[in-house]
Amino acid sequence: MVQLGIDRVQTRPDLFAGRRVGLITNSSGVDSRLMDDMQIFHEAGYRVERLFTPEHGMYGAMDGARVGDCRHPRWGTPMVSLYGEKRQPAPEDLAELDVLVYDIQDVGLRYYTYIYTMANCMRAAAATGLPFVVLDRPNPLGGAVSGNRMDPRWDCFVGAHRLCTRYGLTPGELGGYFHSFFGLGNEYHVVPMEGYRAQMRWPETGQLWNLPSPSIHTFQTALCYVGGCFFEATNISEGRGTAAPFQIYGAPFIDMDDLLAALRERVHDPHLAMRTRAFTPFWSKWAGETCFGVEFIPLDARLDFLPTALVFMKTLLEMYPARFEFRSYADVSRLTSLSGDESADAYLRGRVTLEELLASWQDQAEEFARETARFRLYE
Repeated sequence: MVQLGIDRVQTRPDLFAGRRVGLITNSSGVDSRLMDDMQIFHEAGYRVERLFTPEHGMYGAMDGARVGDCRHPRWGTPMVSLYGEKRQPAPEDLAELDVLVYDIQDVGLRYYTYIYTMANCMRAAAATGLPFVVLDRPNPLGGAVSGNRMDPRWDCFVGAHRLCTRYGLTPGELGGYFHSFFGLGNEYHVVPMEGYRAQMRWPETGQLWNLPSPSIHTFQTALCYVGGCFFEATNISEGRGTAAPFQIYGAPFIDMDDLLAALRERVHDPHLAMRTRAFTPFWSKWAGETCFGVEFIPLDARLDFLPTALVFMKTLLEMYPARFEFRSYADVSRLTSLSGDESADAYLRGRVTLEELLASWQDQAEEFARETARFRLYE
């Protein structure tokens, strides 16, 4: 079994002993025994003086919900929300700390907000001269890089810093990239994993699935989140409010048999199975209404769902041009924010082919992989 960074904190008293620790974490911050970070730091004799929480707070608030400051219910430690009134620690939040530590399980995709909380905290730490430490964790999707790079014109909290869609780095490696990208001058440290290899996907780590956020229920969910997240930009339910988010998709106006037949003509991926699926979300889009659509079932951890997600979206747009809708946020296409630029829209509108789109994205992925090679910690 892979040993996580949090499993090894007792071996690094040089980083933590006698220091006032600020800890950025949430309910995914557990060790291999599923003991939470606060317990581990307490047992090691380290002082956690302040907690900082990302989107969903400490205990999994619903997607997009703002979370306020409070205190830890067991330890009484102040908890500062970084997904409420502010997105990064204020100077006064850091004034009585000696080191800032990050320990959150990620999914390895650009549009997951935790990595921007980390980036913001790194910059805040650098501004006050605090060392920054990442307790490393696996990238569930492994070290493969794919998709396009974020266009800086559309930088936001679901995409920024020239990242690829699937960036192929662990949190510790990504932190090294951020430290260089921002030109930060403070100390940066990683407590690395043991037994981890760069191309490992989650099932190979031996770790139990560690729910990173409320709608990423399983590793199979994470596989279909690769591109499946783009459906957040539409009026099609991506399965939020069901038992299988990002694996089931639909809407009340869809003929699921016709849709499945069309997809079977267009999608030929041996790592993926498809079937019709009717479902009723209990919250989010179409809450309380019966939706008709499809379910995607990953058959192999090597699945790359991104091309299928694009073909699926274009199929729906062609089948239901009067009913299919795109959504915007702050006058920016939500699809542009999530997909990184306007190239996915160009494919959906027929201005480029899928092959042309994916070739362009592959060039960008290879460029990103070359730029980040020096930050990799694992072979």
